[in-house]
Amino acid sequence: ANGGPDEILELCDCLEKLRKIDERQAQLVELKVFGGLSFDEAADVMKISAATLKRDWLMARAWLYRELA
Repeated sequence: ANGGPDEILELCDCLEKLRKIDERQAQLVELKVFGGLSFDEAADVMKISAATLKRDWLMARAWLYRELA
């Protein structure tokens, strides 16, 4: 989110909804969007393969786009 405070708050609200659906996807979004981590770095932090995280990222990103639309 490169917009203003309202967009960041909306993203945070959506992340909380996503966390109830899929905790791992929400954690990945936080690490990538707010932490600036690469897939490899996030995989190290989360102790999961980068390939799995890339699949999670595609699903989480699609879900967030729908929620934020």
